[in-house]
Amino acid sequence: MTASTLDDYLGQHRRRVEAALAAALPGPAPDDLGGCPERLASAMRYSLLGGGKRLRPVLCLMAAEACGASWPEAMPAALALELVHTYSLIHDDLPAMDDDDLRRGRPTCHKAFDEATAILAGDGLLTLAFELIVRGIEPAASAAECVRILAEASGPSGMVGGQMADLEAETRAGDGEDGSAAELEAIHRRKTGALLRAPLEMGAVIARAPDAWRDALARYGKAVGLAFQIVDDLLDVEGDEAKLGKRVGKDSGHGKWTYPRFLGVEGSRAKARQLAQEAVAALVPLEARGGRLRELALALLEREC
Repeated sequence: MTASTLDDYLGQHRRRVEAALAAALPGPAPDDLGGCPERLASAMRYSLLGGGKRLRPVLCLMAAEACGASWPEAMPAALALELVHTYSLIHDDLPAMDDDDLRRGRPTCHKAFDEATAILAGDGLLTLAFELIVRGIEPAASAAECVRILAEASGPSGMVGGQMADLEAETRAGDGEDGSAAELEAIHRRKTGALLRAPLEMGAVIARAPDAWRDALARYGKAVGLAFQIVDDLLDVEGDEAKLGKRVGKDSGHGKWTYPRFLGVEGSRAKARQLAQEAVAALVPLEARGGRLRELALALLEREC
């Protein structure tokens, strides 16, 4: 398989996800009929349909296909993952959190609307995510397991807990206290990694894959998730702001813990390569079925946005 073939494959899935996201969102309802208020619907659509890599939903579709399911069977779960991811970005951008005014090349949700609307838009996306799984995934046991995986990955022991730990680390850094690469890894296993591992497990559940395949995909997701974050840290140091659609140098400017801070740029690149190889090795039980996922793990090392 060539890189261009992988790009075509990923692009096809992204377009499917984009179309399904637009169809899944509530439209504004007349005020006298209840339903979703127009301003809330607009804010949700603004943030969710404003671009992005769609990596999490695509990973879910890829995992389901690798295990023998069709991509439409996994689409409700894929959409739910992107809704949760977008909610997290809206809240992370708020002044009380990371205080960002640019996301995906456009004003952040609280800048385009207001803080209260942004908070509610995030809340709306989060709760709609679980509705989509329950309505769209069959059988009920698979839907329930997908809900459990997503809730665990995005909750207090996953993404939300990782964000709290990240804020605490930023405070420690501001007080002149330094941490370690091990502490940083613990943060990002939760903050970023958990929601990149979940799509692989959810895809396996939807396909009713054997335990060996599900375990392999979980190990793949764990390695890819951390590699993705390391590359993110590198892009904050040396990325192109126009391609990224957000400010660069922000993390170092805030004194945040990053991999380049602890490992240096070359050390961070080496760590990312090691993790990509671990991800590739994890897919051995899937044999040829894991081909696309192997390509993706290596391609993530070269991303520019």
